[in-house]
Amino acid sequence: MSSKKVTNVFEAILKYGHDEDFCPEPTEVFLATDAPAGSDEKIEILRNRVQMGQPLWHDDDRVDYNGLVGAVRPRE
Repeated sequence: MSSKKVTNVFEAILKYGHDEDFCPEPTEVFLATDAPAGSDEKIEILRNRVQMGQPLWHDDDRVDYNGLVGAVRPRE
């Protein structure tokens, strides 16, 4: 499985193992994001935080959708 791309958490555990005592540490590059939940940008930020061993959530991350606008698609 070493050459196969990891596609889910179970494959990641099989490939890399896990550490129940892991305690992520914020560093000077651990910054808050204004990216809305579920956006591609937020998912990429969370992915990068995990890879760098940082906490997943920052106290000052966006917690709502206030002020955002987007395309509205009418129902069929």
